[in-house]
Amino acid sequence: MGPIVVEVVRGDVVEARHRVHAVGVLEGEIVESAGDPRLVAFFRSSAKPIQVLPVVRARPDLTDEEIAIASASHLHRPDQLEPVRTLLTKAGATEADLECGGAAPLEHTCSGKHAAMLLLCRERGWPMAGYRLESHPCQQEILELVAAAADVDSDAVSTATDGCGVPTYGMTLERMASTFARFDATDAGRRVADAMRRNPQLVSGDVRVDTDLMRLGDGWVAKYGAEGLLCGVRDGLGVALKVDDGAPRALRPALVAFLARLGLESGALSDAPVENSRGEVVGELRVTS
Repeated sequence: MGPIVVEVVRGDVVEARHRVHAVGVLEGEIVESAGDPRLVAFFRSSAKPIQVLPVVRARPDLTDEEIAIASASHLHRPDQLEPVRTLLTKAGATEADLECGGAAPLEHTCSGKHAAMLLLCRERGWPMAGYRLESHPCQQEILELVAAAADVDSDAVSTATDGCGVPTYGMTLERMASTFARFDATDAGRRVADAMRRNPQLVSGDVRVDTDLMRLGDGWVAKYGAEGLLCGVRDGLGVALKVDDGAPRALRPALVAFLARLGLESGALSDAPVENSRGEVVGELRVTS
């Protein structure tokens, strides 16, 4: 079956079309797919719930809010920045130690993950300087963990530099979905999953589909990634979606269509209007195949 096609319609004119690849994995088997389930993409921020596992194991005293923000791509709201600060305090670090860049590193969308990496360095006795580099033991440990979670050899994982300066990992959508399918099968994974379910507003924000999917309240754990990626899991069913052209607006309608193929409800996610700056509905996003 071909990719899911999402059209952007304004008036009676189709302004854009997006192609979305999707795959669902349950008990190690592909149970549904659209497009190419073996399309290779970078895990980007969808990997954050996996990247945080070492520090969750090392520090069982972490709060739900700290775990959620370490897994987040946040919008630097005050309620999101507070757990970043407490992570830095536990690490014995300051905003100046964050290597995510920007004029205000604390407000960077990935500052929670970076603060958690600094805490991991403290727990392991590693130097904090350069923690973001692929050669640093912090990133070497995380790469091995991500590869093991995906059931691939770490030497076979293509790496590149993510938007915040740490490594990101290239793998197929099927491997991403499989990684999420097994995500909460361990104590640490369940701890992260529960923290995200309890704090979807920290993981992202009202504008993103991962937060809205978790707010459905039926057990989903989900994480958005840059360039139109979404990964999630519910009851052992892992899903991964990737928009060919990287446009995140296509994810919501594509997810609704894919969940329908899996026989799952999507609730309010099905609303996909196009609005202007006045809040007026001026078009729609619709799935045509």
